[in-house]
Amino acid sequence: MAFMDQTFAKSDNLGVRALAAATGFFATATARYARYSLYRNTLAELNTLSDREAADLGMHRSGFRHLAWETACEKIAV
Repeated sequence: MAFMDQTFAKSDNLGVRALAAATGFFATATARYARYSLYRNTLAELNTLSDREAADLGMHRSGFRHLAWETACEKIAV
């Protein structure tokens, strides 16, 4: 995902400041949605494992949410 961050020179132009604020808001919202989407997909894949398969990998079902969230945060940073 591409991320663009622009810093404008100090200006009294309200339109420029509003555009900069809107750009930052949408960039952050896009990154958060991507992270949450990755979390949901990872959690769904982990939930397809049987108890035996999870145990073979050294995991327990109670740790799936934490593992999925850690993975999503590593891949996509806000």
